[in-house]
Amino acid sequence: MEFEESGIGEECGVFGCVAAGEWPTQLEVAQVLSLGLVALQHRGQESAGIVTSNGACLPIYTSHKGMGLVSTAFPPEALLKLRYGNLGICHTRYSTTGISELQNCQPFVVDTLHGRIAVAHNGELVNSRALRKKVMRHGVGLSTGSDSELITQLLALTPPMEELDTPDWVARIKNLMSETPTSYSLLIMYKDVIYAVRDPYGNRPLCIGRVVPISRLHSSGAGEEDTEGWVVSSESCSFQSIGAKYYREVLPGEIVQISRHGVKSLSVVPRPEGDLPAFCIFEYVYFARPDSIFEGQMVYTVRQRCGRQLAIEAPTDVDLVSTVPESATPAALGYAQQSGLPYTEVLCKNRYVGRTFIQPNTRLRQLGVAKKFGVLTDNFAGKRVVLIDDSIVRGNTISPIIKLLREAGATELQISDVSCSS
Repeated sequence: MEFEESGIGEECGVFGCVAAGEWPTQLEVAQVLSLGLVALQHRGQESAGIVTSNGACLPIYTSHKGMGLVSTAFPPEALLKLRYGNLGICHTRYSTTGISELQNCQPFVVDTLHGRIAVAHNGELVNSRALRKKVMRHGVGLSTGSDSELITQLLALTPPMEELDTPDWVARIKNLMSETPTSYSLLIMYKDVIYAVRDPYGNRPLCIGRVVPISRLHSSGAGEEDTEGWVVSSESCSFQSIGAKYYREVLPGEIVQISRHGVKSLSVVPRPEGDLPAFCIFEYVYFARPDSIFEGQMVYTVRQRCGRQLAIEAPTDVDLVSTVPESATPAALGYAQQSGLPYTEVLCKNRYVGRTFIQPNTRLRQLGVAKKFGVLTDNFAGKRVVLIDDSIVRGNTISPIIKLLREAGATELQISDVSCSS
């Protein structure tokens, strides 16, 4: 497969929060940010960072970064020093470019001609090598190998259309978008606002939520006057745990300004004529949490439909349908429903082992597989099994699974990858 040959690259998580109303706020912005990151932990396990600001004309930025899981990177004392923020952005990282070290941990903070900015980025630039050379020709040094630092420095450069003493962040963002077409979702914090940006192809996800009183969380009548804050996230699955309601998706190419006064669309940068959107299919079939919403549809439902389609395209003569838990489970259920075969679990997952494909090297991935699954022998011994998977990326996971099930008594084993039918 192409995934097998090239690997999967650009899966990080970004999250931001702006308290609504009067500042200093009563909303615990740092806590909201950390809980948002916990909900996005599946998008990256190497490092995490938070930057908060008081939002003043001369803002005070406070940051904390750490390696490992969010729970490890942010002990209580770290959140305590971030508590005075009225707005902030954060990031959880799976390294795609740049090595796994604290210096590559986001968000990045730089001083520009018009003040300090913080940037969090999910994606991988298709022309990063050329852009690095261009930035360096301007006399700008780069301290990391990360695309995110490159984006931050490009934003710091004054675009041709900006007047000398007037910061025009829309012009700067458009200038960045003209330099690189994809792929990125960005959060840019400047003074008292956050700019949320998606590339024109919409390759990486980004959506907006509204923080409301807990009593109004499940009420359909909650209006914007009930808003306690605004949040923006790679996935909507992070909203429930912080008391936020899904508001809308950031459109491909859109630049959205989020402030204590609300959400305002500033511009939509079009794709070249004739080009279609290019949302990453891997979000649907594997990477996103199943309760997230993309393009108006829940990920779980899409995965189930993919399983049904796989059963139509690749029918098989076996005794039962099973899955490689957990992200492929909806697809396996859809396959079983469409084919009329029974669905049975054959693998037991150790939930305390992280996703193996986002471990930073092959040895760690292989060790992760070895301790990730147990077999439910009584469910399939002496039977023919079709195993539905959704993530045959490098092959380090599926090969040991096949060996496990063969040794445990499966008489026949067929593997179907739902991403091939998607």
